Amino acid sequence: MAKELKNYEVHLVEENLLEITGKGDNTLWKNAQVLTDFCSPWDSEKPSKIEFKAVWDRENLFFCFTVSDTMIHIDRKDDSIHSIGSSDRVELFFRSNHAMNPYYCLEIDTASRIMDFVAYPNKKFDFDWNWPQNNMAVKSSIDDSSFTIEGVISILSLKMLHLINDNKIETGLFRAKYNEKEKSIFEPVWISWVNPETETPNFHTPSSFGVLHLIE
Repeated sequence: MAKELKNYEVHLVEENLLEITGKGDNTLWKNAQVLTDFCSPWDSEKPSKIEFKAVWDRENLFFCFTVSDTMIHIDRKDDSIHSIGSSDRVELFFRSNHAMNPYYCLEIDTASRIMDFVAYPNKKFDFDWNWPQNNMAVKSSIDDSSFTIEGVISILSLKMLHLINDNKIETGLFRAKYNEKEKSIFEPVWISWVNPETETPNFHTPSSFGVLHLIE
């Protein structure tokens, strides 16, 4: 029997009233369910608190990560895929079905840099692909106790990519945290909403996904 996917309810808000600022301070976020159920199955240390929220207004899906962390690592050599992929970031993966052929990945660091790509089974990544233009935006901010990454994705683009089925979006929610082990040598800790129950860290597997359920 297939394992039931974890579920997060995305509540409906009034259209055209939520403008992202990167601070997650719009009053409409009070309508959102607060998700804090993140784990790091491959690391003995409990990760710092992560809050995820999402709402929608029939035109757009809005999301917000607030991470209680002030020791932020960002690779500023350039804006390349390698640089973003070596920085503290949050991630959203979307798939149309369990086969994950294909699935779509958004990885966003604390400078609002986006690594978006399409992926296929066995970690085949196409970094030349981009999310449909003008259908996604992110902003971020850092304060003295946390960082926030806030984003908006059009419902139209999710439908174009066949990612909404019966008002449900199969989604992986993740964080990469880089800790300095030696001078200028950083190693990642991998954090996930859903424990994929893999021996080694792996977000690119069907067992790492849950469901964002758009509630009317």
